[in-house]
Amino acid sequence: MIISIIVAMDENGGIGVENRLPWHLPDDLKRFKSLTMGHHLIIGRRTFESIGKPLPGRKLIVLSSNNSLTGLGEIKVAANLNDALSIAASQAETEVFIGGGREVFQTALPLTERIYLTIVHTISDANVFFPPISWSEWEQLAVEDHDIDEKHIFSFTYKILQRKTDKN
Repeated sequence: MIISIIVAMDENGGIGVENRLPWHLPDDLKRFKSLTMGHHLIIGRRTFESIGKPLPGRKLIVLSSNNSLTGLGEIKVAANLNDALSIAASQAETEVFIGGGREVFQTALPLTERIYLTIVHTISDANVFFPPISWSEWEQLAVEDHDIDEKHIFSFTYKILQRKTDKN
């Protein structure tokens, strides 16, 4: 099972402000939906609260020690990342997505093989940032630029990064 992070960040690594995204980029939201559709998506409790509902077509796993989140239909609750990954693996998942927030990204980063990254070309008022990462450990598999248009007040770049493997 491939473990992938999917994240949008500004040029300073900002990913959130007051429990929401600092921007609205419809094409990035469509990409997120397209990539995660049919897969397990692991997110933290605060990220789930910011979304506020199950995401159709995704098998949501919320990381929380709060058992009151049970009974939310298709949503599973896991106490930690290892339990969440076990849930996904037990259901023959081929690629599991880690969708945030910061603490979940930080825990998942050492296990992550792929990053679906959107760089938003702005410096936002974010107060939550992606954890430190050594970008030299990653190779770029794909890149796609998007200009400002009538639906997007910022330009942005999609990247797919794969962890480099030691071939020695």
